[in-house]
Formats: sequence, structure tokens, C-alpha cells
Amino acid sequence: MDKKILRIIDVNLNRAREGLRVCEDIARFILNDSNATSQLKSLRHKIKRIIISSSLNKRLLHESRDVAKDCATDFSPLEKKSNWQSIFFANIQRTKESLRVLEEFFNLSNSKISEKFKDLRFQAYKLEKRLTERYFK
Repeated sequence: MDKKILRIIDVNLNRAREGLRVCEDIARFILNDSNATSQLKSLRHKIKRIIISSSLNKRLLHESRDVAKDCATDFSPLEKKSNWQSIFFANIQRTKESLRVLEEFFNLSNSKISEKFKDLRFQAYKLEKRLTERYFK
């Protein structure tokens, strides 16, 4: 697989897992919702299992990472969020977008893996809707 595509996959794997971890901590420590916590954790772990099953070489992923040459690392500081709800929404959105990118780029070489990321993306949509209806009124 092309090194540039591996970079895209690497960064989006990281984004998706980071976003899920933030949402998981909100579900655990703020919402005290063990079911949501478990579902978010499960999504995060499914990403890892998909990559393992894809036979994608983890070493090649890490080697493709090139922060020093990344043209977009000089972003301004994080946008200040007004509350934990805005943090949750920003991170669930980040997760869904990353899963979509993974779906698109794996579709170039492995449609089965692409479908798995699509399934995860729709699981994230459903979980977001359930949590929104329950906690964000």
C-alpha cells in the first residue's frame, strides 16, 4: 500500500480511537452510564481488531507517520468548548468522520475491511442518537 495512503489510515485510526476515548470517559465519569461506556469501549477495541484482521503491517503504519513534514501541524490551539456536551459532540463527530475516511481508503484495497469500518460508523451514529436523546435535552 502506498505510504501516503498509509499516513491517511494511520492518522484516522488515531483520531477515531482518541475521539471514542474522550466520549467513553464522558459516558463513564459524567453520565455514569455503564452501558454507553461499554459500547464506546467496544467500538474502540473493534477498530484494533479490524486492523489486526486486515494483516496491515503495524510497523509500516508507524513508519508512514511523518509529523515533521506534515503541512498541517501548525494549527491554532484547541477551540475552547463551553461544556462537556460540546466536548462529546466534537469527539463523536471526529470519530464518525475518521471512520468514513477509513472506510473510503480501505475500499481501495480491501472492501471487506471497508465494510467493517462502515458498520462501525453506523454503530457510532446509533449510539450518538441514543445518548443524545437520553442526556442532551
